[in-house]
Amino acid sequence: MTRELHRRPGFALFSTLAIYLLAFAVLGWPWLSGKLTIPWDAKAQFFPEVQFLASSLAAGESPFWTANVFAGWPQIADPQSLIFSPFHLLLALLGPRPNFRTTDFVTFAYLFVGGLGLILFFRDRGWHAGGALVAALAFAFGGSAASRLQHTGQIISLAYLPLALWLLARTLERASWRAGLAAGVLAGLMALARDQVALLGLYVLAGFALAHWLGAAHPVSRVLATLGPLTAAAIAALCVAAVPLVMTALLAAESNRPAIDFLSAGRGSLHPAHLLMLVFADLYGAADPAVDFWGPASFDWKAVFGPVDLFIAQNVGEIYAGVLAPVAVLGLGLVRGLLWSREIRFFAIALGCAGLYALGWYTPIFRLMYELFPGVALFRRPADATFVFGMLLAICAGYLVHRYLSRPLPATNRWQRPMEAVSASAIVVAAAALAVAIDKMGAALVPLVTGLLFAAGAIGMLALADRMNGKNPLLAAILLAGFMTGDLAWNNGPNESTGLAPSLYDALRPDTRNETVALLKAKLAETAAPDRRDRVELTGIGYHWPNLSLSHGFDHLFGHNPLRLRGFSRATGVGDTIAVPEQRTFAPLFPSYRSTLADLFGLRLIATGLPIERIDPALRPGDLNPLGRTPDAYIYENPRALPRVMLVRDYRLADFEELIRSGWPAVDPRQTVLLEHAPTRHSGSGGPGDGTPRIVRYANTEVIVEIDAPSGGFVVLNDIWHPWWRADVDGHAAPILKANVLFRAVAIESGRHRIRFAFRPFLGAWEQLKVKLRQ
Repeated sequence: MTRELHRRPGFALFSTLAIYLLAFAVLGWPWLSGKLTIPWDAKAQFFPEVQFLASSLAAGESPFWTANVFAGWPQIADPQSLIFSPFHLLLALLGPRPNFRTTDFVTFAYLFVGGLGLILFFRDRGWHAGGALVAALAFAFGGSAASRLQHTGQIISLAYLPLALWLLARTLERASWRAGLAAGVLAGLMALARDQVALLGLYVLAGFALAHWLGAAHPVSRVLATLGPLTAAAIAALCVAAVPLVMTALLAAESNRPAIDFLSAGRGSLHPAHLLMLVFADLYGAADPAVDFWGPASFDWKAVFGPVDLFIAQNVGEIYAGVLAPVAVLGLGLVRGLLWSREIRFFAIALGCAGLYALGWYTPIFRLMYELFPGVALFRRPADATFVFGMLLAICAGYLVHRYLSRPLPATNRWQRPMEAVSASAIVVAAAALAVAIDKMGAALVPLVTGLLFAAGAIGMLALADRMNGKNPLLAAILLAGFMTGDLAWNNGPNESTGLAPSLYDALRPDTRNETVALLKAKLAETAAPDRRDRVELTGIGYHWPNLSLSHGFDHLFGHNPLRLRGFSRATGVGDTIAVPEQRTFAPLFPSYRSTLADLFGLRLIATGLPIERIDPALRPGDLNPLGRTPDAYIYENPRALPRVMLVRDYRLADFEELIRSGWPAVDPRQTVLLEHAPTRHSGSGGPGDGTPRIVRYANTEVIVEIDAPSGGFVVLNDIWHPWWRADVDGHAAPILKANVLFRAVAIESGRHRIRFAFRPFLGAWEQLKVKLRQ
């Protein structure tokens, strides 16, 4: 890394990119053709977010707040809203109705540019095009990028890292300000994902810069030479990421997110036995519906090896990146010592660190990282490091292929050949022994044989590419890219975790003919009124239903998100999602669908996957009106649902924390509003309000209410209170009171008034931050 970057003859960039594009298209075709779609979180969590973004922009509205989930939610602060994803933003700007195919295309576009970054990085170093293609394909279609394709946010974080690395290398080695600014922008965009992959990616970039400094004969001189461009990079990154990061930090501080202790984080560790899947794809049957999963944390595993206190999905351990990677790393990298070569040493060390991090509590290293490295304690699953591990493995494997094709290699000694054989045999024996111990040799036989055949093919293909390389380096690159494509297509192709039929998610389409969605929309239209905007609840219908309201523009009381406002979470008692009936729990303040809080939410329609009395045993006959039965759900009506906006004349002070613990008092919310603090101005004097408020505008970030209130009182808006909302009455600023534990209220005097609620996230966050800094 001390030399100037240069191009060596033989790296035909456009030909290499053409090969990469063709191989990428072949591997991505099952999704890009529209035959399959990326399932699970990509549809349940992220597709509705993209649809909301697109429909908001098409309507000329701000996407920074939504009323469609959780009775109101600050999208601008939510890492999963995709507002700050450039490719998704571009897709949203292209039309109001992105479809499954185009949103999947965006995911693959991110992976494509990530692989492109590796090719450019290899080219700058004069490394062989064959190695660059191996690295790019292993990156884009290997490891967690393949097995966890549905985790859109982490895919985005990962995709920025190779490009940022390429530009950072140029910044350091050329002292380039332009490259520094570009690297900073990409690092800032990566940070905007606000997930563990982004955090680890930033550590990789920082470590790369540190290695560049320490690798010089005169480190101080090198630091001084690069300090200016790196400062420009840091400023650019802060300009891109600082404000959203602060907003997310403020949201997290007010959210349900608990502190993550070491034991909680450790339950998300990668078991060491998962490392066998670097050689044997799907060894434990995680991706095969015909095989009962028997890997770490399964019942079969526990029956033999005892309790394994892990809390990770089956596919987290799917880290196969093509068999060329372990063949090269084991044979050339470890046994022959090429991973300690100066030009790859940093990546070898980083690969080891990422692997130790991913193993979590199975090594003492993660405990040190958890205690010492800023940000690590914020995340609950160290196995997410497999995303970054996969990229580093791809770089190391590509480099080793480059070294193999760029002779001469170091001479082997008499111990290295036997060590290669012993190491390879140990891996095979370990995998077979596990299968025998758990009595799963029948299930493991196909992955074991397949792995051995592909490993033999990889060795043969390397030898053939080496022979071709002297005559035609590009042909050698084509052979390796072709082998990688076949390997990854066979072993990392679509499965039940990564590619399912689009028809399974039809209810998410804005133009769906789904009977449940159609009935809900029809009933909401029937109850529409100037003061009403009724909410629905979708419980226990399916994994992709809780965020469906973002696609269809109606208001769901809950949603699918690991973050929720703390007060809302505690008051309702509901967790991340309500995809299955067991997830619909209740709380003292919301003990049943027959409750004051349910009415205040305006919860008019409830759709459940089971008869509702099996979800809420406290219901009595007549509490809810059955409306119908669709193929998906039972649908009920709550006739007591209150309007979205009300005029209330009287108030009473209350301890909201006590109400969350004990339940609603004997107070009629139509007559009396509960407040934590006495208002500075109040002209009401008991009894129900004598005016009916009208909602004249209800947009994402603005609600306008008009009312004629001869006696004054409180205008109560049954949307979630949040500190970034502001209000004015007849153009004059007015405080928004936190009312009835969760909602908003504005005190008004007698007469005609126009009350405007406006979401002001930048002003609100700045004022909230100043308060916290003073504390």
